[in-house]
Parts: sequence; structure tokens; C-alpha cells
Amino acid sequence: MALKRLVLELGMGTALRSGSYTKAACRAVQNALWHNSLALVELFGAQKDAMLITVEIACQNPEKVDCEKVAAEFPYGQVSVAAVPGGLDIIPPDRPSATPTIMAHAAISVSLDIERKAQEGAS
Repeated sequence: MALKRLVLELGMGTALRSGSYTKAACRAVQNALWHNSLALVELFGAQKDAMLITVEIACQNPEKVDCEKVAAEFPYGQVSVAAVPGGLDIIPPDRPSATPTIMAHAAISVSLDIERKAQEGAS
């Protein structure tokens, strides 16, 4: 299999009051996705479900991200999600015990097995 990355999209999402890392992660994915409509998969003659989508979420507490909920943001494709340390927790300076504002970043990579598709077309 020869994977070729077709797209890299970046997004940022926040959870202002809830303290939910999953909500911030989902919003980061939405931010990355909602600004685009790319028809690259069809250009290569592939089905949308053939897309291999790799999502990396960066936030201060990656273990608190529900990666299955983040993956559910994608309508098609084979999605894998990993949460890693990063992002930002913003604690109000006058209320250090308050729930922080959560900032998460998303990097979405869309790949396709282009070589295999070319070989299938040749046979």
C-alpha cells in the first residue's frame, strides 16, 4: 500500500465554561472541516470511505478526550484519533480553583492509497 497524503487541515476549538476536553476537541475538528469542501477523492476515482483520516488532538489532558466521539464528527472515511499533550488550559487569575477554559488543536491528515487505485485501473 502506498499512502499519499492529500490534505492536512488544522483547527482550534474551545470549551469556554464546561471544562470538557472532548467538546473542545470536537470543535477543533469542526473548525478544520467546516472551512473546506475538497473533492480530491473523486478526482482519483476512489470512494469517500476509502479515505484514511488521521486525527491528532493536542490538549492539556489528552486522557480526558473521548476519541470515539471525536471520530464521530466525520461522515465517512476510516478515522483514527489520538490525543496528545498540547493545547492550553486558561485559568482565571482571580479564581485559580475555577474550571479552566480549554483550548484544543486538531491536525487532520487525509490520505489515499493512490498506487493501488492506479494498479486496479490498469488491470
